[in-house]
Amino acid sequence: MVPGTRHSAVLRDLRSGTLYSLTLYGLRGPHKADSIQGTARTLSPGEPQSVQVDGRARTQKLQGLIPGARYEVTVVSVRGFEESEPLTGFLTTVPDGPTQLRALNLTEGFAVLHWKPPQNPVDTYDVQVTAAGAPPLQAETPGSAVDYPLHDLVLHTNYTATVRGLRGPNLTSPATITFTTGGLRIPFPRDCGEEMQNGAGASRTSTIFLNGNRERPLNVFWDMETDGGGWLVFQRHMDEQTDFWRDWEDYAYGFGNISGELWLGNETLHSLTQAGDYSMHVDLRAEDEAVFAQYDSFRVDSAAEYYRLHLEGYDGSTGDSMSYHSGSVFSARDRDPNNLLISCAVSYRGAWWYRNCHYANLNGLYGSTVDHQVRGGEAAQSWGGWGSACLGFSPTV
Repeated sequence: MVPGTRHSAVLRDLRSGTLYSLTLYGLRGPHKADSIQGTARTLSPGEPQSVQVDGRARTQKLQGLIPGARYEVTVVSVRGFEESEPLTGFLTTVPDGPTQLRALNLTEGFAVLHWKPPQNPVDTYDVQVTAAGAPPLQAETPGSAVDYPLHDLVLHTNYTATVRGLRGPNLTSPATITFTTGGLRIPFPRDCGEEMQNGAGASRTSTIFLNGNRERPLNVFWDMETDGGGWLVFQRHMDEQTDFWRDWEDYAYGFGNISGELWLGNETLHSLTQAGDYSMHVDLRAEDEAVFAQYDSFRVDSAAEYYRLHLEGYDGSTGDSMSYHSGSVFSARDRDPNNLLISCAVSYRGAWWYRNCHYANLNGLYGSTVDHQVRGGEAAQSWGGWGSACLGFSPTV
């Protein structure tokens, strides 16, 4: 506000090279007079420069200009003491953009781009990320942002990231960086043992790569709490939300939810256990009671051998029910390699490494206590009647 006797005012702290909207109105007591509106652009700073150029030159590089500033350029030809009429034009330099672009917090498939903002504020930022063999990413962030998270990156891949600011329709100068994802000790873990070498953490879903092959990813659930952790859960049967009365093909390739009830698949069990030495752990629960069994050696043969089971070295509190099944082939309701007169899978509505028939039937009817028809064994060995079962395996240390 200025006194009514004044005919001018000085506006301070304005930004150079910026267009301002001005409104002027008078006040007489509480009453406001009609306003007058207009616009004004502040001058861009900078001292005049004079550059002498060879008369044969057609171009000249101007250095030391201010980003985002408007310049008047005058060219005059000189011969001796004579000068031509000036040729005048205008140019606007590219606005200053973000600088010091960095890629931070590089982890498995994740990074954060961080930059220093330009001196003159921008409306938005344009973020572009590219890599050979990976889908390109383009995003827009607010002008107040100084970082941008990147998700679902491909491990051990070289990425190029570029960040530009936008002021109106004009792009600023870019900031560019290249970085490589990864940082993991084992980028493509083949089992829970190798996953733990990348960092134990809590129980979770994760991704392994069969035989360490990047082209064969598999989503699995890690139990990082039971007996020191590091168990890959391959079976969970606990609440009848998933139908376990299925065909051979379903059991070959797996079904269910890796965070809930599931069977990981006999093909996967074979692929994993044939590549190393593994232990198997079984948890059984019924109301408030819980018991376990653990076997030092666990292996599943190929489909050509009908996924034959091999177990050794029992320890636990359940009684050794699974050793009876070691050496048995897998059976399902539509395929019984045992060629028994009455299929165990059909009789007990399950799919398992049956013999004649079972001490354990953990894919059978939920909570069933039906006689298993095994003769000559101790009743304490039977695993029938438990409310839930969870099976996992881990590399043998």
